[in-house]
Amino acid sequence: MKNKLTYSFQTDLKERQKNPAFKKAWKESEVEYLLATQMIEKRRAKKVSERELATLLHTSQAVISRIETMRANPSLELLKRIAKALHTSFTLRIS
Repeated sequence: MKNKLTYSFQTDLKERQKNPAFKKAWKESEVEYLLATQMIEKRRAKKVSERELATLLHTSQAVISRIETMRANPSLELLKRIAKALHTSFTLRIS
């Protein structure tokens, strides 16, 4: 039986960060990544599907999916509505 290599996301990211072009692109997408991961975590913690969240927001499941896959640029109003629907707070910080 062959040994399987285990390669975690963190290991892969650390390796890719050695490439200056990747490092720059990663840094530029950090805000979208944080938004997507936090939104997914909150939605799952509340046991709400993308479709259920979309229904609460009177939008489509595709809109929620695009936000969670970092392919959308949601408005502040939509982000506030998402937070309210998930019974959580929305905090914006510029530093």
